Formats: sequence, structure tokens, C-alpha cells
Amino acid sequence: MATKRDVYITEVALRDGSHAIAHQYTVEQVRAVAQALDEAGVPYIEVSHGDGLAGSSLQYGLSRTNEMELIEAAVSVCRQAKVAVLLLPGIGTIEELKEAANIGAKMARIATHITEADISAQHISLAKELGLETVGFLMMAHMAPVEKLVEQAKLMESYGADTVYVVDSAGALLPHEVRERIRALRENLQINVGFHGHNNLSLAMANTLVAIEEGATRIDGSVRCLGAGAGNTQTEVLVAVLDRLGIQTGIDVYKMMDLAEEIVAPILQAPQEITKDSLVLGYAGVYSSFLLHAKRAAQKFGLDARDILVELGKRKVVGGQEDMIVDVAAEIAKKREKAAAH
Repeated sequence: MATKRDVYITEVALRDGSHAIAHQYTVEQVRAVAQALDEAGVPYIEVSHGDGLAGSSLQYGLSRTNEMELIEAAVSVCRQAKVAVLLLPGIGTIEELKEAANIGAKMARIATHITEADISAQHISLAKELGLETVGFLMMAHMAPVEKLVEQAKLMESYGADTVYVVDSAGALLPHEVRERIRALRENLQINVGFHGHNNLSLAMANTLVAIEEGATRIDGSVRCLGAGAGNTQTEVLVAVLDRLGIQTGIDVYKMMDLAEEIVAPILQAPQEITKDSLVLGYAGVYSSFLLHAKRAAQKFGLDARDILVELGKRKVVGGQEDMIVDVAAEIAKKREKAAAH
């Protein structure tokens, strides 16, 4: 008998959570987590490097284990859950997508910056050709006005996406901003709408509930908040909250509590909490990958890294523009020198 679900949850601890453990997952860990999630009734489990297929590199962090082995391990233990993969065009290629499909991935999530949906066309259409359920993932959704979001989501829909997600990569969106974005997509798309939250401002749960209220039926969560920055909407808590609200996820609350405590908690190097580092990412609205660069630049120029990050946020600097971090730091330092001289 098919499980009744009002909301379909994708568990991202084995992908987004990779950031939190420096991409050190082992085959045994992935197998244990995926099997427990499958038994708990989670419908989708995302497995890839934190930065998606082919993310393992000096720039993004080297994986301990080849991600195709991790995907294969998850596929081997899932009886009902579908294994999903993330691909960022420009990092992953259609070759990795084909390989993932060959070893049993059933969902492809194609991720682009909020204004760059056009670079996802060939990846989304190939994913459909390969018979994969296909998701368009619009990252850093706080960085563009609602009209732009709608325009970009419609592009992904036109390429064949089954679902388009509002992705709050920096954990910077406030609940009313999530509400207007999800509502606009529901009004303008014929396909499913999804939401992926981060907890840098402690709003992941609130934002997720607002998204569901507005009609998002595809939601991401991460067990034990295991994800980049301060992590994602905590899956086991989300399942309990939705159960209390009478919203069906088809997921066993007790089993989620148990696997979070017994299987995932021991993998965590430190508990996921909102530190000043993750808080400033949400406050400034910048990529988590900027943090280390900003700290280095701050040291070099005798600045507070937070001032650099806030300025980067104001200038809407995006991933791939890391070289601007030093320039911005130098500018701030120069301005301060001038001000001190007067």
C-alpha cells in the first residue's frame, strides 16, 4: 500500500552534512545512515559531495571516499527510499550524472545561483532523458527580487524540472520573505515547489513551516542539523512538528529520533550550533565558503572578518568571486587609514 504523504522530505545529511564533517564520510557510515532512514520511511536521501557531484577537489575539499561508492552504498540498502544526487553545472558534468543514474540514483537536483537558471538546461533535460525525477535548485534565493526568482523558476520548469526549490543557502531569508517567494512560485508554476533552509539565523524551522503553509510540498531536512553553516532544518524535529500539525510525511517519528541519537550523533565532530561564524553568514547573507577567505584577509589587513563579510553581502558577491574578498578587505583598510589620518 502506498504511504500517504502531504509533504515529501528529502534528507540531506549525506550531502549537505558532508560540509560539517569535511567530506570524510565512509561507506559504512553512509550505509548505516541510509538504511536507518529507509526503515524510518524517508522517501528521498541525497548522497554526494557537499558541493555536489565531482565536488571533491582542493578548492571545495577532498572527499575521503569516492562519492560514486557512497551513492552505490546508499542504493544497496534502500528498499523504498530513492537516492538523490546534487549537481552544480560547472562543477559536475553530464558524465557524472550518467554514472550516478547507472548505479541507481533516482533523483537529480540541478543547482544554480538564483540568477543563472539558464546554465541548467542541458543537465535538467538529460536527467529527464535518464528517467530521473528532476529538481531545479535555485541557490542564494535571498539575493534576487521575487520577480527574478519567478522568471528563473519558469526557465527550469521549461527545461523539464518536476520541482523547483527556493534554496536559502546562506540562511538569510526571514519568514515573510519565504512566504512571498513560495507564494509567487505556487501562483506561477504548474509543478511542485520546494524549500531548503539553513539555520544561521535560527529560522530554518520557522521558514520551513511558512513554506509548507504556502503550498511547498517538497522539503529538505537534515538529521541532527548536519549541514553547512549552522546546518539545515532538523529532520527528526520537523517530522515531530508536522505530526503534531496533522501533516503527513509517512515517516516514523520514533525511528527518526533513534537514528539521530544512535547513528548520526556519533558521526558529528562537534554538535551543530549557531556560532558567531554561522550567525554572521546569515546576517551578511553570504556563502559559507567565504568565511575562511574573509578570516585570512582580516588577519592580513588587521580587520574584523565580520566587517568584510557584511560588505561582501552588501555588494551581492557570489560564489566564484572569492578573489574579490581580498580587494574588499584592502578597500576597508584603506578607508579606515584615511579616516584615522583625518
